[in-house]
Parts: sequence; structure tokens; C-alpha cells
Amino acid sequence: MSKSQAIVMKASDNVATAAQELLPATDIEVQVNGVAVAVHVTEKIPFGHKVAIRKIAAGDKIIKYGEVIGEATTDIQPGQHTHVHNLGGCRGRGDWEV
Repeated sequence: MSKSQAIVMKASDNVATAAQELLPATDIEVQVNGVAVAVHVTEKIPFGHKVAIRKIAAGDKIIKYGEVIGEATTDIQPGQHTHVHNLGGCRGRGDWEV
């Protein structure tokens, strides 16, 4: 069995966690409910960071582990690094309601 390059925890997730550094122009495959989903990585994704697995519009919720972890501050395309530059976190903030 080959090592997964990125991991999706729940079918509702719109991001995967990089299990290794992912380089631009790399094609990866993630498993969502036992179905293989192909993602073309468009920029460097450091180990442990998030990569979008489907299009996320500005204002949409970012979902990881089946939970809302923040909101997209700009449109995010599949394969893009999803981090503080395009994600407003909501955990631990008293001014946002999920």
C-alpha cells in the first residue's frame, strides 16, 4: 500500500492535510468516503498544512475533521494552500459565531 500524500478525515471536509510536503504541479489523490478524488497541487504545501480539495468561494466555511475551522477570505481553488493568507479562523474568537 502506498503512503497517502494528503488525508481527508470526514466526507464533509473541503480541505485535506498534507502528510508530506507537496510541490506545485503534483497530482495527488485523496480518499473521500472510499472514493478517490484527484487534486492538482498548484503551490507548495508544507507538511501538516491544508490543501483545498474543491473550490471554496470567499465567505464559505472551511471544514476540516467535519468541523468548521474558519471562513475563506478569498476564493480558493482546488490544489491551493489553505492557511492564514486566505482563511479567517473562528476558533477561540469571541466575535465570530459558527
